[in-house]
Amino acid sequence: MKYARRYPTGQSGFTLIEIMVVVVILGVLAALVVPNIMSRPDQAKQTVARSDIKAISSALEIYRLDNGFYPSSDQGLEALSSQPTGTPEPRNWNPDGYLKKIPSDPWGNPYQFEYPGTHNSGSYDLYSLGADGRIGGEGFNADLGNWDE
Repeated sequence: MKYARRYPTGQSGFTLIEIMVVVVILGVLAALVVPNIMSRPDQAKQTVARSDIKAISSALEIYRLDNGFYPSSDQGLEALSSQPTGTPEPRNWNPDGYLKKIPSDPWGNPYQFEYPGTHNSGSYDLYSLGADGRIGGEGFNADLGNWDE
């Protein structure tokens, strides 16, 4: 039995014009979308800072439930990851800690903790100094804290 060779009668694949049309469409989409995404990194950092503040606040509440009080300003947030020394001495500190690691804010600065706080009288202040790393500021440089919740 002899096999006959078959030659394709139609072309397969994309033509150069079809590929160029797709590249142009992708370029137009990129030109419209990328500026919108790239103009929001500071807004994204503020969102991350607010999320971190809520997570640290939850750990502080669990610390208070276990020990009857918040850590002092001197003990700071480190009391959530390693057993604090000094007064007040925690009675039921969790040997596993309350946070594995204390995060830095999205701008690379440590979160600030004060107990008792001035913004939340009778409670604590937990905050980030914002993009400029200084107290006060406006816009992306504004302080973000648990008093914003």
